[in-house]
Amino acid sequence: MKIIKEENGIPIKMWLDDIENGALKQAKNLSRLPFAFKHIAIMPDSHQGYGMPIGGVMATKNVIVPNAVGVDIGCGMCAVKTSLTEIDTPTLKKIMGEIREQIPVGMNHHKEKQSIELMPLDGEGSLNLEPHFPIVFQQYQKALYSLGTLGGGNHFIEIQKGSDGHIWIMIHSGSRNLGKQVADYYNKVAQQLNEKWFSSITKDKELAFLPIDSEEGQLYIREMNYCVSFALANRKLMIDRIQNIFAEIFDGKTEKGEKVRMIDFGSIINIAHNYAKLENHFGKNVWVHRKGATLATSDTVGIIPGSQGTKSYIVKGKGNPESFNSCSHGAGRKMGRKDAERRLNLEEEKKKLDDMGIVHSVRTLADLDEAPGAYKPIDEVMRNQSDLVEILIELSPLGVIKG
Repeated sequence: MKIIKEENGIPIKMWLDDIENGALKQAKNLSRLPFAFKHIAIMPDSHQGYGMPIGGVMATKNVIVPNAVGVDIGCGMCAVKTSLTEIDTPTLKKIMGEIREQIPVGMNHHKEKQSIELMPLDGEGSLNLEPHFPIVFQQYQKALYSLGTLGGGNHFIEIQKGSDGHIWIMIHSGSRNLGKQVADYYNKVAQQLNEKWFSSITKDKELAFLPIDSEEGQLYIREMNYCVSFALANRKLMIDRIQNIFAEIFDGKTEKGEKVRMIDFGSIINIAHNYAKLENHFGKNVWVHRKGATLATSDTVGIIPGSQGTKSYIVKGKGNPESFNSCSHGAGRKMGRKDAERRLNLEEEKKKLDDMGIVHSVRTLADLDEAPGAYKPIDEVMRNQSDLVEILIELSPLGVIKG
């Protein structure tokens, strides 16, 4: 861990040496916030985001910062172990083809609304969202079409082989447009209020805040939590449909034609990496914002994915107080999307994946933004946070679907 002490700011504790200038500048902005608590924690996958670096952790006193959560509220990972120990390439390709048929990716949505029974309730067991969830209520009908969809960017579905000998299913996805609408609305509200109060947190810093005890702050917290629940419901529905695809292919039949279950699935491991939560650290109740960072308490089992050409990891947290019980959410980008398209060689990136036997998603120049070469080496990221997590299982990619 490296410590930077800024004048007029709290310390910045970093689990990496090669932080880009833009992300470091943002971390310094965070350290000077009057409501930031104790220190800023920067994870080893960190890179520049909006207002706050991706891979950043900030605790605050009595305020919440929408941009320190981000636009894809509740984005996270789910992983499930199957009872399978082998899968051949033709079967893998068949499964991936079925997944593409049933799960829209990128900007696509379902053509029909999904069941309302799959949607989260309001926290009190009710679907009466209008009074306390104005943006969710406004976007609710659209959200029914996006429930159970992958999205684009770095979101993915992977079929993997674990160091435990089993085949695994992993999904990275978030709250789709619902989370973005909530994030954008409350960030704009925060900016307007901060200007009205002549706050020192100017608009150019992209770190407008809402007091926890304000009506706007309470509304944001409720709607943020709803989006976290929606993102999990979104991942669970995709997992359920992928499990059904596996079952259709692998289940057997009796002589009478009755189905016989031949495949089993473990419990879902779920971990989110864009949210804020009230927690107790260093003897104080503070709002911990994790933006591209995940919980890593000593009793947390989490997921840290690599790129589509490298390993991912099932991990157990070590409960390190210096990171506010947090760890990285992935490998982290080492170059921007457009930069990757300019600098990486398409044929070289495809050859790397082909030589590893991975059924991958790098086909055109536009896909280079998600090529392995655009990401930091995951083994280096894991070494840098050996004091934050313990590796339980290594997962190697077999087949990858990207948005």
